[in-house]
Amino acid sequence: MLFKTSVVALLLHALGASATWLAYEEYVSRLPKTLSKHQGTRPKIAFEPKQPYSAFPKSPARTRDCYVQSHNDGKTDDSAYILSAVNKCNNGGHVIFPQGTTYVIGTALNFTDLKHIDIDIQAYIQFTNDTDYWQANAFKQVFQNATTFFQIGGEDVNVYGGGMLDGNGQIWYDLYAANIYILRPVLFGTVGLNSGSISDLYFRYSPQYYNWVANSTDVVFQDINISGFTQSNNTAKNTDGWDTYRSSNIVIQNCIVNNGDDCVSFKPNSTEMLVQNMHCNGSHGISVGSLGQYVGEVDIVENVYVYNVSMFNASDGARIKVWPGSAAELSGDLQGGGGTGRVNNITYQDISVTNVDYAIEITQCYGQKNLTLCNAYPSPLTISNVTISNVHGTTSTKYEPISGYVVCSSPSVCTNITLTDIAVVAPDGVENEFTCGDVDETSLQGINCTTTNLGYN
Repeated sequence: MLFKTSVVALLLHALGASATWLAYEEYVSRLPKTLSKHQGTRPKIAFEPKQPYSAFPKSPARTRDCYVQSHNDGKTDDSAYILSAVNKCNNGGHVIFPQGTTYVIGTALNFTDLKHIDIDIQAYIQFTNDTDYWQANAFKQVFQNATTFFQIGGEDVNVYGGGMLDGNGQIWYDLYAANIYILRPVLFGTVGLNSGSISDLYFRYSPQYYNWVANSTDVVFQDINISGFTQSNNTAKNTDGWDTYRSSNIVIQNCIVNNGDDCVSFKPNSTEMLVQNMHCNGSHGISVGSLGQYVGEVDIVENVYVYNVSMFNASDGARIKVWPGSAAELSGDLQGGGGTGRVNNITYQDISVTNVDYAIEITQCYGQKNLTLCNAYPSPLTISNVTISNVHGTTSTKYEPISGYVVCSSPSVCTNITLTDIAVVAPDGVENEFTCGDVDETSLQGINCTTTNLGYN
């Protein structure tokens, strides 16, 4: 089996992009000397130290095994084999992708009717680089032109195994640099899942977000390792670790994220969210939003707890971003403003920042650099009852001496924002210097408010 693995490695090196070769090389380096062909053990899920907003349902043991066949050549589509095994073991079974095996997925797979099933990925899975096929056939989601390679949903589904999913992202990074309107798939789509876990997996080189979690409840993500940067001059854009949407009681914990956009982003109608024990590098922070992008839509993000996060080399630490009341444009493929709703009962606690542009950023003028226009048309999406405490560390030189930004579009739509135990130092030694606007500064304890950089968001 070790001989076969090395042959596949050589094939991928010959056929694939450099980023793909690095991912597979990493996977092989983690393999034991003797490969197992047996089912793995479902990881124990322990919520520590914070508990989810509601208790999770129990997941019973599975009663039968289905091993997924593979061409194991690094180029032939194995989707039919995968579909067959999953269908065979749905409702009570355990699907196994054996250790040391390589799978190629070149077909969009819809697994939204799963029930009482474990998917044990010990293998290396790569999605093909047929960008024309995926743009036409990936599953279209309903927010910001998101699509997914596949989607998993149903009831009582556990995905784990220590294996790797490789999104073959480099070709997408280069293609997006030439055309910002292409539809780039999300690596892992959790859509309509009621109770489940995704744990102990490596995600590499996603074309866009790494995780899209929509219309789901009672789902935990644990011990997920995310990484994937460009190997060319074209940046890997919009590679959020997680985006949650129309979902509740979601837990993300004990994960490592090396990416170039939000580490976690709570999109519209994300409620009862717990994020804890996270290592985030190169990201845009743990973000509420963006919200209020679409006129006529009501966006609610409520009851969110973010605890014990280490943030390195990022644009932000704790972040809330809301579009203004009038139209604004962040980029050619991202415009909005005028949507309604609320951000309420948000807690960030124990956040360590190192070389972060803004330790804390709260804005209701997202995408609008004309602050006069933003204030003339305040956001109809309110922010209230936000508590951010024990944020400490260092910021970058980008805005020094400014270390944070708390700017609302009107005090009437931005209330009860409390900052306590903040100790953030800019490179020049200035501590806790924040840009503030249309906010009750008496609740920003220990913060020296200034109007420097007021028009930036």
